Amino acid sequence: MNTERLQRILQKLKEKDLSQMIISDPMAIYYLTGRLIDPGERLLALYISQSGNNRIFINNLFTVPEDLGVEKVRFSDTDDSIALLAEALTPGEALGIDKIFPARFLLPLMERASASSYVLSSVCVDEVRACKDEEEKEKMRASSRVNDAAMARFREMVHEGVTEKDVAAHMLEIYQELGAEAYSFPPLVGFGPNAANGHHEPDDTVLKDGDCVLIDVGCKREGYCSDMTRTFFFRKVRDPKHKEIYEIVRKAVETAESMLKPGVPLCDVDAAARKVIEDAGYGPNFTHRLGHFIGLEDHEYGDVSLANHNVAQVGNVFSIEPGIYIEGEVGVRIEDLVMITEDGCEILNSYPKELSIIE
Repeated sequence: MNTERLQRILQKLKEKDLSQMIISDPMAIYYLTGRLIDPGERLLALYISQSGNNRIFINNLFTVPEDLGVEKVRFSDTDDSIALLAEALTPGEALGIDKIFPARFLLPLMERASASSYVLSSVCVDEVRACKDEEEKEKMRASSRVNDAAMARFREMVHEGVTEKDVAAHMLEIYQELGAEAYSFPPLVGFGPNAANGHHEPDDTVLKDGDCVLIDVGCKREGYCSDMTRTFFFRKVRDPKHKEIYEIVRKAVETAESMLKPGVPLCDVDAAARKVIEDAGYGPNFTHRLGHFIGLEDHEYGDVSLANHNVAQVGNVFSIEPGIYIEGEVGVRIEDLVMITEDGCEILNSYPKELSIIE
C-alpha cells in the first residue's frame, strides 16, 4: 500500500468528518496498492479507516502478490462476502462509499445497519489522484513523449488514397514499437467533414485534396495516459476560412496555456479560450468544455469548464483542447496536456501546433 497516498486520502476523509470508507473502483485500488483487478460481478473492496484497520476483500479467483501492504480477506463464490465486509466496519459511525460501489452490494450492507449513515465520498480519492506526485509526473511526461513521437509517425501514414481506417489500423503497432503498452482510448481519425464530429469513429472515408485531417490519439505507458490532438491539411487548405479557423483555435490554445498557474480558477481558463473563439464569430461551433483531467485513466475527476470554479493546483494534469466544428465542412481541434507547476505550467506535448500541410 502506498502509505503517502493513503494518508492524503485519510486527511480528506477527516475534513469531511469521516472515519472510514469503502473503495471499490479498481483503478483507485490500483492507485493505492499497485494491483489492478477487474472483479466483474464479484465484490472487490478496499476498506480504509482512521484507526488503521485497513483491509482488502478479494475473491479467491484473483491472484495478488503475497504482500500488498494491507491485510487480505479472502472469500469464495459461496461465502457471504457482505457479512465479511460488515464485520470490518466500525458500527455507529458514518461510512464513506465511492461512486461506483454497486447497488447489489451497497443495499445488503445498508440492510445490516453496518454504519450510522452512508456518504458518497469519492471526491476524497479523486482530489488526491488529481494532484500527481513526483513518480506520476515522470510517467505522465514519458507517456506524452511517446505520443509526440507517435504523432510524427501517424502523419507519415497520411497519403493519397488512404482511408481513416487505414491510418487507425497501424496505430497500436506504432505505439508498442515506441514503448507504450496500449491505447489510452480508441484513436479518432477524421477527414474533412468527419472532423466536425467530436467523437467520430474511423471509417472508410477516402482522403481528398484539401481535406483537414484531425488525429486525436493517446497511449498508456507504465499505466499512465497521454492524449493529444493535431489537425493537418492534405496538400492544400481548400478554403481560406479553414485557415482562419485553424489560427483562431491555435490562439485559443495558446491563450489558455499562457494563464495557467496555481490558484487560477479553471472556469476562467475555459472562459478565456472561449472568448477568443466567440470574438471571431464561432462561439456556437465550440461545442464542448475546454479540457478534462487525466492520469491512470484518460478522463478522470475534474475538468476545465465554465461550471468548474475550483482553482488549478500543483500537480494537476489536464487537457487544453478548444475546437471549431462546421458541420458538413471542416473540424479543427488542437489539444495539449498541461501540468500545473509551482510557478506556472509545463506543456507536456512538444509536437508543433503551427498549421501544417501534408504533401
